[in-house]
Amino acid sequence: MRKILAALLFVIMASSAKAEGLIELRIPCNVGAEVTAKLPGGEIVPLGHVRMIPVRANYPAYTASKWASPSTVCASAVNAIHILVNVEAGRGRIISLVPSVTVTSAAAPGAFFALEMDAGTGVFGAFAPLTGSRVTVEHGGEELPLEDAPSEGDTLIIRSLLPESPSVYMADIENRPGGRVIAYSADGPRVIARVMRPVRGVGRFGGSVYQNGGRIRASHSGVICVATSPRDTVGGLQIMPLKHALTSPEMLNAWKLTQWMIVAPLPGMLDLEGTPPLFKSAFVPGAQLGDKLPGLWSHYGRRPLVLCRVDGGEWEHLPKVEGRVDDGLENVTHLRLYFPSCGEPGSQQVLYSAK
Repeated sequence: MRKILAALLFVIMASSAKAEGLIELRIPCNVGAEVTAKLPGGEIVPLGHVRMIPVRANYPAYTASKWASPSTVCASAVNAIHILVNVEAGRGRIISLVPSVTVTSAAAPGAFFALEMDAGTGVFGAFAPLTGSRVTVEHGGEELPLEDAPSEGDTLIIRSLLPESPSVYMADIENRPGGRVIAYSADGPRVIARVMRPVRGVGRFGGSVYQNGGRIRASHSGVICVATSPRDTVGGLQIMPLKHALTSPEMLNAWKLTQWMIVAPLPGMLDLEGTPPLFKSAFVPGAQLGDKLPGLWSHYGRRPLVLCRVDGGEWEHLPKVEGRVDDGLENVTHLRLYFPSCGEPGSQQVLYSAK
């Protein structure tokens, strides 16, 4: 059965590769082994080395992991990549990839690969996989579905889409109660959600120390985290779907504090958790420091940008706000999120400057 599932997976991934291209990440479960990325054209890029391997999976994991699909990436961030193994009794079981040197705790002891590369670069930067990316294990010459933490000698394989032009390339959010979340695609704009609670402040989200302001710090099935401060300082905001805010014990403060925006599905629609375009296959941290993807558009287009309007004015960069400032975004009336793309902008370019 496992061989049949693996064969079906290869067919699906091969058809996607022809349409959009794939980055294939290979993480050997051997200390000292080299981590590599294979680009759509066949080029192999060395990214760093393995410094620690997992001996177990983490259960129960963070609440939102349960809204991802097993054997896929459930979180993509500057300081961690989380992979869902399965869901048991309503909680996720995960393994993680983290930078070997980090000041923020992003994984459970013994349940992660430590990779020798700077946070915000390599697997955690330009080559970071989209959430929803398929994950397999190469074991004894076979490629198999992920069922637990890999064993020493195995190789973890993550295949992430590198889209020329994503189906949704931009989302505008009206930062007010009842505000529209508008997604733009080749078919035109459409409202995909409504704002239940607007964001007004900036908070001390730890991983933001590894990202520049106005960029995506983390993305998973229940959160989009945006850095508001320069790299090496802490500050950010988070956008989360309604069910996560209502049912996850760790998110109860989102209804009291100002650093979170809560968005709700439209009447009659499914919950937003773990679904595109916002909370699956959406955002990656993108390149920074010396990190670089080949080609102008792949390098810069895969660095999703976040802009804002202040008091309804022109689009501009987010204010640079550090630490916890409860009213740091008080005058921000709109947010705009650009989705990562590796193709040259086309007809949608006219919308980039539109109000």
